[in-house]
This record gives sequence, C-alpha cells and structure tokens, in this order.
Amino acid sequence: MRLLSNPQLNPARETGWRKRWFDIIYRHDDVPSRNFDLLLVVAIIASVVVIMVDSVQHIHQRYANWFYVVEWAFTVVFTAEYLLRLMVVRRPLRYALSIWGVIDLLSILPSYLSLLIPGAQSLLVVRVLRILRLFRILKLTQYVEESGVLMGALWRSRRKVLVFVSTVLTLVVIFGALMYVVEGPENGFTSIPTSMYWAIVTMATVGFGDIAPQTTLGRAITSLLILIGYSIIAVPTGIYTAELAAGLRDASPQHDRRGCPECGLEGHEPTALHCRHCGHALPAPMP
Repeated sequence: MRLLSNPQLNPARETGWRKRWFDIIYRHDDVPSRNFDLLLVVAIIASVVVIMVDSVQHIHQRYANWFYVVEWAFTVVFTAEYLLRLMVVRRPLRYALSIWGVIDLLSILPSYLSLLIPGAQSLLVVRVLRILRLFRILKLTQYVEESGVLMGALWRSRRKVLVFVSTVLTLVVIFGALMYVVEGPENGFTSIPTSMYWAIVTMATVGFGDIAPQTTLGRAITSLLILIGYSIIAVPTGIYTAELAAGLRDASPQHDRRGCPECGLEGHEPTALHCRHCGHALPAPMP
C-alpha cells in the first residue's frame, strides 16, 4: 500500500465521497485506483513532452498558441488533483508539507506565477518558471512501488555517504589550495575557489582542460589526485548497492531448501506442509 501508514494519509471521512476518492487516489489495489494512477502517469509524461517540445524555437514560433492552451489544460488537471488530495485526507496541511505535497505544488505553481510577471523584460524569468514545470516528472515516483525500496536504501546509507562527501570536500580544499600556491594566477589558478573547481573536475576524471597545470610539481600533484579519484569514485556506489541488496533481502519472502520427494521442487515457504506444485507432503522443516 502507498504510504497509508502515515496518520496524515487517513481518509477525512470513514464513509461518503471522501472515503471513496481517498481509496481511488491513495490506494492501488483495485481497478479504479489503478486506472487513476495510469491516467495521471500518462498526463505527467505528456505534459513533460509538451514542455520539452515547446523549448524548440522553430516549433514554439509556429504552435505557441496551441502549446499555451495545452499547458494550461494540464495545469488545471494537476491543480484539481492537488486540491482533491488535500480534501480527502484527514490532515491536509501535513500532506501539503510532505515531500509529495511539495512536488505536487511545484508542478502547478510556475504556471500561476508566470501570470504575475508581465512585461517583455521578464521573459527570461518566465522561461525559468516554464522549465520548473519539469518537476512534474518527479510525481511519477509516487506511482512506482519499487521506488520506496530505492529511497529506503538511500536513506539508510545517508551517514556513510555524508562521511564520504565530507572526505572528498576535504581533499578538494587541500588540493585546491595546494595548486593555487604551486601554479598561481599566471597558469589559470587565479583563486582558491577556482583551484577547487579544477580539483573537482580532476578527481571526477572529467578533464575539461580549461585549467591545466604547467609546472612539473603541479603535474605530479595532478597525477596523484587522479589516482585518488579513481580509488574513491566507486565508494558511494558500493555503499548504496550494499544497502539496496540488504533491503531487497529483507523485503523478499524467506524460503527453505526442502525438496519435494515427489517432484523435487525447492524454495517452499518455511511453514509449508505440502508441495505447491504437486501437493505431495513435504519433509518436516529443519529446526
């Protein structure tokens, strides 16, 4: 079930239309709720596609009016969905301040804010607000049940990842300051922040080439930093993978290896008495 254990996601009424719409919006174990999720997913993807296509200048110049109408149609749909979510829960303010409530608000707010910014001088700001509508694609994650497993693994590994990030930032500061002293402004290392940018690019093995060491000592330090980058760049991936594997192992049902004497099938539930394939009696489970 999708987040039904949270107290703010209990229905506002035990009977009536609010209870019915709560089941449709927040559950996904019956046909109406699944159809509701499917329609929303299609609307989200379609709206994001419209935003991306509208960013192509020659298409926008030709179909600007159509894009405007379609965009506002999506905005009205998502606004109605957001208001309906607030109306059917017991504690609407807590839902509005939750991560999903904020994402829902961000998906519709830029359209209304663009109405408050008139004038040609504000076109750049309006363009930014239009791009912010791409937050709608984040709404897709609440319709994917497996996203809870991914987010749970990320949350459990947050402290280890934080320690890793702190270590990387420490190395960036040290090597950035060192290269600022060794190379100096004449070789492009005009300040410690600029040198830190170079250290990040080097450690990530991106190598843009806009800043490069010129001295022998600077190149030696660069070689050392590249080796360090190769050594530690896989650390957060390993941390997250371990937590994800542990989460999947805990979420999967436990099976034993008792084989059926009749058909040889293994992987039954620990409390099973008969084979799920042929129905033959299984051996007693191991203590």
